[in-house]
Amino acid sequence: MSFLALLFWVCASLIVFTYAAYPIVIWLASGCFAKAPFAPEQLRENLPFISLLIVAHDEEQVIEERVQNALAMDYPADRLEIVFALDGCTDRTASIVQRYKSRGIRVLEFPARRGKSATLNDAFEELVGEIVLLSDANTKIDPTAAHRLVRWFRLPDVGVVCGRLVLYDPVTGRNVDSLYWKYETFLKRCEGRLGALLGANGAIYAIRRDLYQPIPSQTAIDDFVVPLLAKLRSGCRIIYGASAIAREETPAAVGSEFRRRARIGAGGFQSIGLLWRLLDPRRGWIAFAFLSHKVLRWLCPFFMIGLVATNFFLVDSDFYRWTLLAQVSFYVVSLLASLVPPSIKGFKPLRLATMFTSMNLALFVGFWRWMLGRQRGTWARTCRVSVREEAVPESSFLRVSQGQ
Repeated sequence: MSFLALLFWVCASLIVFTYAAYPIVIWLASGCFAKAPFAPEQLRENLPFISLLIVAHDEEQVIEERVQNALAMDYPADRLEIVFALDGCTDRTASIVQRYKSRGIRVLEFPARRGKSATLNDAFEELVGEIVLLSDANTKIDPTAAHRLVRWFRLPDVGVVCGRLVLYDPVTGRNVDSLYWKYETFLKRCEGRLGALLGANGAIYAIRRDLYQPIPSQTAIDDFVVPLLAKLRSGCRIIYGASAIAREETPAAVGSEFRRRARIGAGGFQSIGLLWRLLDPRRGWIAFAFLSHKVLRWLCPFFMIGLVATNFFLVDSDFYRWTLLAQVSFYVVSLLASLVPPSIKGFKPLRLATMFTSMNLALFVGFWRWMLGRQRGTWARTCRVSVREEAVPESSFLRVSQGQ
């Protein structure tokens, strides 16, 4: 076998392993070598004091609803503080939140916009809760979510608990989780059983306050970095608490989701410098999960480029002519499927090609943003408007967790 043929098969194997074989391996491993962690019983007394922290920038469209959702939490008011940390808001977000100070809402207003990570670092210094529950401004958490997260902290080795995010159509209210989102949730469950959960979801997760480690101000995926730094620091367990649910409206704009995904890709490469010690094979399943689920996935655009490039130099063989034709056909189908209006049914399987291609293109863009130092800690809110359920699959393909 020539060097080019070997490189072709290495690239092909790594792509298949990352997206197809790894889920099977982690599922089998979670069934053979682990069991679901036992959830302690929920208590209504002797509860820890918790701080609900929400970082927001220019969220006037949703912030009042978010405040009301926070006030509706089923948790004793004398054991709860609700804190909004405002990162350089230029709209009415601050004035809206300030109206609720008489109802116990704390407002930490930072005039200069510096980004979520810098705001988190400063806000944590002001919190008093033993447990900090983090959420987003565009998220609605179920009233019982705090109880369902906090109960896990009765186990002394648990340091972080990640809840479950459900996407919904703002018109019908239905759960419209895309196939990819369900795929990611499946991986979370399997990795959680093995003690290898990789980060959390910024929409809903809780951490012991004393395990929080300040992160670089340019950190793009804080909900991935913060839990894993806590694990590196203390060896604590990160639990997936699927019964603690948060809900978010499905994003309507594909373009804004592409930019968000590119930002996550840049943040992924950025995070390796902070979390590289997790790749030590002596750390067991989490090293395997970090390499397979994250690092290899972030590198997948380069495997795809390598697959096409080597294939061009191997076309003197009938077999490789067919593989090149298959690759070109796949990318043509992904392009054409992206042009079909979502309201036309029957194209959902073809849109999977669009999802795969656009996600890896975003990762490729994210890599260069990271390489060129263009990734910043600030973020732009994702536009969310009422959309029909039929429009969801195309727009929700790129909606992923941590770093996920």
